[in-house]
Amino acid sequence: MTMRKRGLVFGLVDEAAVLDGLTTRAVNYDPAEAPPADRAPGVHGGRWHEDSAAVLIGREPPGDPVPGGPWQRARALATRYEFADPGILRAVYRADAALPGRNMLMEGRFAGLRFYFGVRVTQVTDETRGHERVWGWCYQTLQGHLEQGRIDFEVIKNLATGQVAFRVAGYARPARLPSPVVRLGFRLFGRWMQQRYYRAVRRQLYDLVLAGSPPPPPGRPDGLVTAPATARANRWDRFAPGWLYPGP
Repeated sequence: MTMRKRGLVFGLVDEAAVLDGLTTRAVNYDPAEAPPADRAPGVHGGRWHEDSAAVLIGREPPGDPVPGGPWQRARALATRYEFADPGILRAVYRADAALPGRNMLMEGRFAGLRFYFGVRVTQVTDETRGHERVWGWCYQTLQGHLEQGRIDFEVIKNLATGQVAFRVAGYARPARLPSPVVRLGFRLFGRWMQQRYYRAVRRQLYDLVLAGSPPPPPGRPDGLVTAPATARANRWDRFAPGWLYPGP
């Protein structure tokens, strides 16, 4: 049973219902206001924070990606959002949802609290850029999210050297938060959590590729997939307070 008052929830959230409700929500900012992609990381006009970092996750012979090699393993893991650190962020999505246009319900975790918000995959990249083979995707934040912004995830192979890298880049700024408590907490810890997230996803994918790509996790009875597959609910989730915003 879940109790709820003005966005504050106690107990387990009906993830399937909330996830399906994301279909009516739009991206919560005007992309025309977003910083251009060619700017260096840092803080820019409109309170946007921009981040970009990459990690070397493997090596292959030069040329096209090797079947079963680091590039293909990383692509499979990235498709399922397996690189998330379950201690920071978890996600659920429909098992039958194609990657382009996929809605994902995120559960952020901090200091014993849970924060629920939605994102949508708005672009998938599969191309060769000069001497690099690039595959990746991005998501943008939806109405009700704590932030406004976009994050790109790219698996890149240098066709000349065989090096395989994972690049994470994005821009974000705080959304209009209705709760003064959450607004203060985000002001104090939001940027720190952003940077922690960027470090964690790079480390997670590196470790997963090094260990070998595990098979896809079995679907849940409700038709959802939990990502990463190692994320599990625990007894504390039934009592931990969470924030679930119904709108923009």
